[in-house]
Amino acid sequence: MTHLVYPGALHTRFQHVVGAMHLMSLAIETLRGKGVDISAEEEEAALAAILLHDVGHGPFSHSLEHTLVEGVSHEIISALLMDKLNLEFKGQLNLAITIFNDQYHRKFLHQLVSSQLDTDRMDYLNRDSFFTGVSEGVISFDRIIKMLNVKDDELVVEVKGIYSVEKFLIARRLMYWQVYLHKTVIAAEQMLIKALTRAKELSNQGVKLFATPALDHFLNNKIDRLTFLSDESHLEWFTRLDDTDILSAIKIWADHEDLILSMLCSKIIRRELFRTELSNTPFSESYVSELKERVKEKFAVEGDELDYFVYQQTIGNNAYDSSVSKICVMMKDGQLQDIAEASDLSNIESLSRRVEKYAITYPKEIGLITSGQEMIINI
Repeated sequence: MTHLVYPGALHTRFQHVVGAMHLMSLAIETLRGKGVDISAEEEEAALAAILLHDVGHGPFSHSLEHTLVEGVSHEIISALLMDKLNLEFKGQLNLAITIFNDQYHRKFLHQLVSSQLDTDRMDYLNRDSFFTGVSEGVISFDRIIKMLNVKDDELVVEVKGIYSVEKFLIARRLMYWQVYLHKTVIAAEQMLIKALTRAKELSNQGVKLFATPALDHFLNNKIDRLTFLSDESHLEWFTRLDDTDILSAIKIWADHEDLILSMLCSKIIRRELFRTELSNTPFSESYVSELKERVKEKFAVEGDELDYFVYQQTIGNNAYDSSVSKICVMMKDGQLQDIAEASDLSNIESLSRRVEKYAITYPKEIGLITSGQEMIINI
């Protein structure tokens, strides 16, 4: 839903994976030029792995990840689809899947697909920065790729590229707060999630809603992780879903007789988005109660229905998580150092700390209420 804040953000995930595959080919060419032996089979597998790394994403990406199918992440669906494709290609994706799952003995190939400094991140930061116009996300991906090397089958960055990596980490932090976790984007995504949640609730009550066949399948069947994994037909229906299924339903539901569903959908269509406030500390119970009371009076709703109008979430970001994997810098003497230790920027270490903020979203019609908390006006 980022395009509701940044109108240029209409590029697709397909464009992203093709771009990431291009960067993978450049990285492999660079490593070969430095004497790293990479076979044609390994190259093909690495390219296939990065091309398919996001194939399990459904409509509106992360926004609806656990809405249509409960407890099934896009990583699980990606793995299922890759296995299905592998059957069709008679095992030709065996090595690609092994690399994707980090089960191949040459670890650097998986690190090019998924790590703290992978071709996935290098592509989406530059691509998203370009289409949103947020220049802080621009990174020197070509310089970073030229500085890549391999030591003991681990991906490393030569010390000459340390400043480009520092900029990469800072750009990632800024893009998250300015774009991906922008407070209006949060509001739009939550409204979309709540609209689908309401649609599923009504469907479970026997209310017949307009939906494409694929969307109808998920609205009228309770599909959890166990159900999804045990019945292949759910995966087939999932692959038929895209943004068009959701948007067409939202347009029709905007005129539905159910107040909650119609209000959420019509506001999305008209861009009358809810207000989101961000705070460094959790919102007090009294403040949340006051918001709900105002909503109750304004829209004549009560009980569990209030949760469709007022909702809280915790959002977080850390640009560098060394506990998951490290970005290793190869010094001139061949020794390896973590980027946080090798960098002469004091804030690199702080970028590894997770920053959490608290968000509360509610209709603008109820007005502003002073919460008495430290608010974050601009990020």
